Amino acid sequence: MKRISIDPITRLEGHGKIEIFLNDDGDVANTYFQVPELRGFEQFCVGRLAEDMPVITNRICGVCPEAHHLASVKALDELFGVVPPVAAKKIRELLYMAFYVTDHTTHFYALGGPDFIVGPDAPPAERNILGVINKVGLDIAKQVINCRQRNHHVIEMLGGRGVHLAGGVPGGWSKSVSEQERKEIEGIARENIDFALFSLKAFDDIVLKNPAYLDLVTSDIYVHHTYYMGLVDSQNRVNFYDGMVRIVDPEGKEFVKYPPGEYMNNIAEHVEEWTYLKYPYIKKVGWKGFVDGIDSGIYAASPLSRLNVSDSMATPMANEHFERMYETLGSKKVNGRYQPIHHRLVTHWARLIELLYAAEHMLELATDPEVTSPDVRVLPRKIKGKGIGCVEAPRGTLTHHYESDDRGVLTKVNMIVGTTNNYAPMTLSIKRAAEKLITKGKIIEQGLLNKIEMAFRLYDPCLSCATHSLPGQMPLVVNVRNADGEVVKTFSRNG
Repeated sequence: MKRISIDPITRLEGHGKIEIFLNDDGDVANTYFQVPELRGFEQFCVGRLAEDMPVITNRICGVCPEAHHLASVKALDELFGVVPPVAAKKIRELLYMAFYVTDHTTHFYALGGPDFIVGPDAPPAERNILGVINKVGLDIAKQVINCRQRNHHVIEMLGGRGVHLAGGVPGGWSKSVSEQERKEIEGIARENIDFALFSLKAFDDIVLKNPAYLDLVTSDIYVHHTYYMGLVDSQNRVNFYDGMVRIVDPEGKEFVKYPPGEYMNNIAEHVEEWTYLKYPYIKKVGWKGFVDGIDSGIYAASPLSRLNVSDSMATPMANEHFERMYETLGSKKVNGRYQPIHHRLVTHWARLIELLYAAEHMLELATDPEVTSPDVRVLPRKIKGKGIGCVEAPRGTLTHHYESDDRGVLTKVNMIVGTTNNYAPMTLSIKRAAEKLITKGKIIEQGLLNKIEMAFRLYDPCLSCATHSLPGQMPLVVNVRNADGEVVKTFSRNG
């Protein structure tokens, strides 16, 4: 049996590798998407003071500390039995919209973009941000850099620090927003809207108007019929910060909608011995292995998933592009809402629609007079002992679950992060892409392997914050090689 290794996989946060095994006929027998690193935050946070969690957990990831920070403070609101003032909630959301703009910009232009802007078959040395700059020009590159810079400025202004922010506290926020800051953020939000519209136009010109790329996006290489998950507001519209968790089946029918605190009644986790990352699935459907369809409990939680579970977007321009996407791809309306799109590369389009929504909602919040209220915190007076906080991280639904004793010392910590939700569909997507692209007698070139990598890259995985399986579940193998690369000795320790 022949083995093809893609190690390391590229343009993601964290580390991983893909192992593809071919049978004697040259067809794909099996694939493994292996995540070899362990962070273990769930275990070493036990015994710490609950109030320290927002500044500890935002160290889980340097790419999306804002998501962990807000999920953590929302969990503490509940653990300490306190409801933040309205102004504090709006400040949290305001910061989060700025974060979403930076994060989605990074993925489209630096991580996912090279596959389309430079081309999936381009040499590896060109499929990167420098290749993108060379293709689109310095003026556009400056727009991307300026977008990230101005929104990181907002994050630092509101959160106290530019990366590992410290603004969130149980019961609210640590500082109010001045009128001068509000005006500055309003101007930045308006620039963000223009940039989001420009990015959607770029996607239209580069991808949708390119027959080869459009064929790739709508081909059967990157299709899976799974369940979908995402937070929605009271009108079943996309919401990044608050709401109910909605799951729809592959046909678009609502399967369940529940408050985040009931996640354990609806989601379970499966473990494989060859990876540290766990596989969440819908408990009421069950784990049926790495298969899709309505009888499989596998679900996706991604930008496309959030749009698939929603009836519409909550801002006008984003909703226009939402409807255009579904209409363009031939999705029909059933009972007033569009049927899901199962072509996974469309996630890049959905991500840009979310970028526009974040920019529009940021402007709504920045022009809300209440956001400058000095009433930004209610001090906790008791300890309820349990709190569950949930937000939509850019990569999917993020849940923090804390339990403490009567002193506020943590006795249990559980987290299901966005990428963990997507581990099973990523595994499915990699296998399907490999099966469709690798066939008997076909020459396996770099461009082909990159198209297999595109199957996981579209989810924008953050493996560095997603690995939480307990230590000892995977064997350790050390190979000693000579100068010619031959294995001369192997040491192993089974977990």
